[in-house]
Amino acid sequence: MDFHPKDLPISKTYDLKDEKDAADAVEDMVRLGFKDKKEGFRVLMPKESKIAKRIGYTVTTGVTYGLKQKNETRDIRYWTYHHDDDHYAIVLISSNVVSDLGF
Repeated sequence: MDFHPKDLPISKTYDLKDEKDAADAVEDMVRLGFKDKKEGFRVLMPKESKIAKRIGYTVTTGVTYGLKQKNETRDIRYWTYHHDDDHYAIVLISSNVVSDLGF
């Protein structure tokens, strides 16, 4: 089944401007967790390539590391895509949810 990451269920969207915002978003995502959730998280980043790469790296590695620190499952899938004319986006969601949705 073909799908676009924007079609996945989202519980919270973070509109980030820099790496500091990314670190705060990571803390919040890890605190809220992915376990027993039927939705994921969306991170919006400015379309400036250098900033987007830094934010993307901070978010993906930060979530993995944070979940490891909490001894939670790190089986998270993520996709990066062009969200609109001004933003790239990353959608992070548990692999179990993706399987349950049939994607």
